[in-house]
Formats: sequence, C-alpha cells, structure tokens
Amino acid sequence: MSFAGIIDGHPPESVALIGRTGATTYGELSDQVGLLRSGLIERGIQPGDRVALIAANNELFVTALLAIVGVGAVAAPLNPTSPPAELGRELHVLRASGVIAGPAGARSLAGVDPEVLAELRFAAVAEGTALPKVAPHALVSLVELAQGPARPLVEVAEDEPAIILFTSGTSGVPRGAVLTHGQLLVNHEQVLSADPDGLLPDDVVLAVLPLFHVFGLNVVLGLTLRSGATLVLDERFDPQRTLDLVERHRVTVVAAGPPVWNAWVERPAPDAALAGLRRALSGAAALPRSTAERFEETHGVAIREGYGLTEAAPVVSMPPPGEARSGSVGRPVPGLELRLVDDEGHDALIDDPGEVWVRGPNVFAGYLDEGPTPVDDDGWLHTGDIAVVDEDGWLWLVDRLGDLIIVSGFNVYPAEVENVVRSHPAVSAVAVVGEPDDRTGERIVAHVECVAGALVEEDELLSFAAERLPSFKCPARVDLHETLPAGATGKTPKRMLRET
Repeated sequence: MSFAGIIDGHPPESVALIGRTGATTYGELSDQVGLLRSGLIERGIQPGDRVALIAANNELFVTALLAIVGVGAVAAPLNPTSPPAELGRELHVLRASGVIAGPAGARSLAGVDPEVLAELRFAAVAEGTALPKVAPHALVSLVELAQGPARPLVEVAEDEPAIILFTSGTSGVPRGAVLTHGQLLVNHEQVLSADPDGLLPDDVVLAVLPLFHVFGLNVVLGLTLRSGATLVLDERFDPQRTLDLVERHRVTVVAAGPPVWNAWVERPAPDAALAGLRRALSGAAALPRSTAERFEETHGVAIREGYGLTEAAPVVSMPPPGEARSGSVGRPVPGLELRLVDDEGHDALIDDPGEVWVRGPNVFAGYLDEGPTPVDDDGWLHTGDIAVVDEDGWLWLVDRLGDLIIVSGFNVYPAEVENVVRSHPAVSAVAVVGEPDDRTGERIVAHVECVAGALVEEDELLSFAAERLPSFKCPARVDLHETLPAGATGKTPKRMLRET
C-alpha cells in the first residue's frame, strides 16, 4: 500500500481538511491530489525521483505531499522559514528533481544559489510570490501544475522510499533520513493497536505541529487522514488565536509539543475553548510535570506524553488508554522491541539507566549519505537517549548521550551551530551548549572566544547566525570570553560552561 492511499476509502462527503480556504472534503481532496499527480507526471517526475516540498501547515502541503508520493516519487518536506543557505544545503544533498513551494517557502527559495537550483526539472510556486532563479522553462505556477486529467495512484512496494526528513546527525550536519511507505504505515498500526480509540472518524484534530517535522507529518497528518477524521490546519501557533480555532471547530484531539501546553497553562483557556477535548498528547521534547498537572487540574484532561524519533517513523512508546504517569513516556508500542543497554553492553536492570535501543518494522531505511548509521548489524537502532524502566514496564527518559539540544521539539546538534558562528572572521573558538527554558524546553547559548584584537558585539553575532540558520537553531544568547576553558585534550569541556 502506498502512503498516499491513506485518504482512500472514506466517505467522499466527510471533511478532511479545514484551512484558510475553508473546508475540503475527502472527495475534493482526492480530486485535487489526482490533478496534481497529473501535473507532476507531465513534468517528467517518475518513481524514485525526489521532490522538495517547502510549505507551511496548509492545504498545499497536504495535497502536494500526497501527490508526490502518489506518483511513486519521494517527498522531502523542508522548513519554509529556513534561510536560503540552509535550504541550499538541503537541496544540494537531495539532488531534487523538482520543488513545490508555498509563499513562505518561495521567499527563502528565491535566495538559494542558482547553481543549486540548476538541475531542477521544475519549480512550482504560488502566483505573486518571489521567484527562484531557475531556468524559465522550469518555472511553473501551482495553478498550472495542477492540470488534468487526473491520474490514478501509482502503486509501489512497501519497501520503496516515501519521505525524506532532515535530522541533525552527531557530526552536526543535517542528514536526510529515508522512511519507506511500509515504515510510515506500520507505525500507524502500532499506535492504533496501542490505543484503538485514539483516533476515530468523527474526531477533529489540530495540526499546529509543523508538518515538515516527523511528529506533525506521520502522527498528526498521517494518522488523522488514515482514520478518516478532520484535520484543522494552523500555520503558526499563537496561544489565543489557536485556542479560537480549537473552540470554533470543536477540536477533540490536540497533539503538540511542550511549548503549546506551556503557553496554554500560562494563559488559562476558557472552559468553552477546550470543552470538547478528549485526547491531549505531547511529544518531541520533555513536558514539565508542572505543566501536565496544571492542565489536568484546569481542564480535566490528562496530557499523555509519548516518545519517538525521526528514525523510528516516529512513535516508540506511549501510555496505554486511560493511563498517564507524569514524567513517563509510557510503554513500547506493539510490534516494537526495546532494550535498555548499559555502558558495558548488557541489558540494564529495572530502575537502572541504559541507552534506548529499538528494533521493529518502523525503523528507518538509513540516511542519504554514506556516513555512520545508528542501526547495528542486528537491526537495533541506537537512539542515543538514556532511560530507565520501572517494574510495570513504563519508560522514563533521564538523559541524552552527547550534546544534543532540543528546542521546541527540534533536535539541534551544537556542532552545526558552532560551524556557523566560527565562520565569523572575529571568532577564533566557540562552544555551544543548551540551558533550560520554560517556553521552549531548552535554549541555545554560544560561548565565544574572539580573535586577538578583534572587536565584535553580541548582537552582531546573533544577526550573523540568524542569516545562516533556521530560527530554532539560532543562539538565544552569546557569551563573549577572553579565553574559553580547555581540557586535557584541548577541547572545551562543555560541562564547565553549563556550570558557569
């Protein structure tokens, strides 16, 4: 079964999407996807080709995603707010045959190096938006691209690639993780097996998580459409405006990262706004216990916290129906093996910490590049997360291997930020660490040692980084040092910086 088939088999009159343009039924969505499939085929897109998708949480994203994978091509959703340099790096790695961009994505795409765009067969953008510097024959409007006659779904094998999502590797360089049709779809089955009533056809689900993030893409978008429920698309989270959407459309399920729940407990919502909520789910980063407790006290709904990662498509664990233990990420989903492995390579005992290893049909197919893989020869994915398991089989995350920073649910490896800041001519050394933040979970702090005699201010370095990195990867603060501390190997011990 193709991932694109998730919209098939539902009543055509049922509402699939609610967005800026109003409501779209499953019948209308199927027709729109079929027209766009035709346009992609006319542009020469074939099974296995890669097509970048750069759009916010809107109807274009959903239609384009389903059309791309529906012709057997591979969709690569990218962050529409990324600066041109970041988009250029990702497009270079992808070797994309085409790109579909909404208004926000087109603005960033217009600044990408023309050499990177030279190999595109087409670039489809909304009329009236910034135009990328591609060959004239390659430029097409989204209206022109979606021309009939509609083409049927192209059937593909379950082990064929469907989606490529960029996630930061331990080297600090974003790597394209490849997820197949089967891996994405089996994770739906695992989640629905763990909670059969978690999503029902009459549910209305809020899509405020970015759809280019694996949680938003496969848990929110994928599961909602596969279940025949309604997806309410929210392009940008604003505490009050988003609550108004929830109340207006009688949302019953919200899956979001901690920043959403934190904002809603800081600005208590009126009872009417969340009166219909029956499922509240959190993931992508640790949820503060105080937030979970305050939300349940106010609204009578427990926030159920789960755990996953891009390389697992993404869900690894979640609480059983009707249960939630504050601070725990639940139990492994059915069909997935999980081990906690200690420093000596042995299985950790109950209540003893160990690295989370997972194995199952949802574990990803690998990265685009030929660098090291976290999957060993026996099929175990080494997650880099440290956890303990209690006597009831509940999982509790306690730490992470390495220096990974999680900002609003997004992985940020310090090396990537350090590479950018270090490229400033006034910087001789830099060490990036994370520190707690009530709103985003963690924030990024860059400790900088300057070239002798150079004069540079914090604001200049912050602006320099903002021009080259997505906002969630940018330092929130720069601390200037006359000399950074050095350990025995000459490398700055980041523990010392966190303690300052």
